[in-house]
Amino acid sequence: MSRRFINQLGENETIDQVFLVSEKQLRTNKNGNLYVTMRLADKTGSVSGMMWNANDRIYGSFDNGGYLQVQASTQFYNGALQLIVTRVDRAAADVVDEADFATLSTTDVDKLATRLGEMLRGVRNFHLRNLAECYLVDEAFMASFTSAPAGIKNHHAYRGGLLEHVLSLMNLATVVAPLYDDLDPDLLLLGAFLHDIGKIKELKYERDLSYSDEGQLIGHIVMAVSMVEEKIREAEKLSGEAFPSEMALRLKHMIVSHHGQYDFGSPKLPMTLEAIALHFLDNLDSKMHTVKQLISEDAKTGSNWTLYQASMGRKFFKGATE
Repeated sequence: MSRRFINQLGENETIDQVFLVSEKQLRTNKNGNLYVTMRLADKTGSVSGMMWNANDRIYGSFDNGGYLQVQASTQFYNGALQLIVTRVDRAAADVVDEADFATLSTTDVDKLATRLGEMLRGVRNFHLRNLAECYLVDEAFMASFTSAPAGIKNHHAYRGGLLEHVLSLMNLATVVAPLYDDLDPDLLLLGAFLHDIGKIKELKYERDLSYSDEGQLIGHIVMAVSMVEEKIREAEKLSGEAFPSEMALRLKHMIVSHHGQYDFGSPKLPMTLEAIALHFLDNLDSKMHTVKQLISEDAKTGSNWTLYQASMGRKFFKGATE
């Protein structure tokens, strides 16, 4: 039987296929009976799973980040699709097609990485171009940077998502920078490239997406500043010239202020033209990607509107249904 991807599932279907599992929890209902909740995913999205009449053995039989053969039926609960799971087994390697779970293919990532290199090597400022080159030739860094997600649950929350987000942001920067005479286009482009590099250490993303201990305790903004300072020292050794101190300061300020508000985790508010531009462009790209994904994955069929999205404080108009 051919695979039914999550975005193809409707109500009252019976399925028996492989999913990538995360967020498993063993819970007790009001009657004292155990049940398991989990998040099941493929390349088109994710769906909640509920397994009633469970026990410790079932809960311990699979791991977050693993592939799971799932027998279930579909239903809508509070307007959202849900799987009522009746059986789970670890999926045999020969029945798992990795392509079914990769939002971005290897070819997609290679194309994005090539474009990233082209844009960074086109930077006019010698010091910024030299700094960018130190990252591009760092194979370990690039392997992590092109694999990492941009987040756990929000925008671009999949392998390769960080690269996709950064390149989108850099494209926006090249459009906006020429509109403002006093804005440094090279500095904005490097800020777009570097603003989230700390996420390659903050997050764990072999399969299941989660936070590293360092990520929980320090966070990607602090990590990114440390990583940039280290790379600036490498760039100085490579060129034999000191990296301009104010340029380094402006670059690090863009990183620490890109969330835009104290409440959103920025230790500083944006206080330069480039930092202000980076914050708003970052917010634009993340919001547009989030809403686009919410609309495409919305399980409320037959309606012009998505389900209410608590994280955004609203629902979204999908357009008239056919």
